[in-house]
Amino acid sequence: MASRSQRSVVMELLEDGFGRADRSVFERLVAEDYIQHNPFMPPGRAGLVGLLEELQRIPDNRFIPLRTLEDGDLVLVHSEWIPAGRKRAVFDLFRLRDGLLVEHWDAMQEQPLASGRTMVDGPTAMKDLEQTAANKALVARFLDAAFVSGQLEALHGFFAGDHYLQHSPGIEDGLSGFVSHLKGLAARGVSLRYERIHRVIGEGHFVFTQSEGELGGERMAFYDLFRVEDGKLAEHWDVHQPIPDTMTHGNGMF
Repeated sequence: MASRSQRSVVMELLEDGFGRADRSVFERLVAEDYIQHNPFMPPGRAGLVGLLEELQRIPDNRFIPLRTLEDGDLVLVHSEWIPAGRKRAVFDLFRLRDGLLVEHWDAMQEQPLASGRTMVDGPTAMKDLEQTAANKALVARFLDAAFVSGQLEALHGFFAGDHYLQHSPGIEDGLSGFVSHLKGLAARGVSLRYERIHRVIGEGHFVFTQSEGELGGERMAFYDLFRVEDGKLAEHWDVHQPIPDTMTHGNGMF
């Protein structure tokens, strides 16, 4: 087991375990004391196995992995989940130890019915592996300026002019579209703040961040994925999920 790549372990769980509801996959790949951060799922391997009957009842249950990032003992998967024809954008983050899955975080969001760009399309191939550390540092600085400190006047340095592709629903392309969105929220009295950036995970030109904050007075988990090109932010995907007051475990969402 330890000789397998971490990415391949995660993909087998998602494609065969969840996609085909194969109990043996969970039993082989998931540690018995698996730490679960999904607020609605019980902890442990038993919590995942308990989902099998529900998965088997879903007609046309499709799971389409699109992007994967591996950073240390963490693997991030950006996917489209289509249960019974309903399209959801999903981020799954796993921690592995000795070839076994030992911890999991996730967030998902219904995709709006709209033409044109979706919440999950765009480039998937990995490149610029030698720029991983620099790209992670760039994204961390951007999140601090945009969402923690609120320094909108400092954002120009993160973009190549107005070239920025946006997959977040309701936000226009470009730095101009992003700033217009933030100013629009402020004008309506809708607060948006990242209080803590929990993890910054990168591989090549893709950088993922997991953050905690609030949107419009509601506690929120923010999952963001950026594509960096020549030292500038070039593309963005995200999922926002409310943090419930009560969960099925004591592990929290982070």
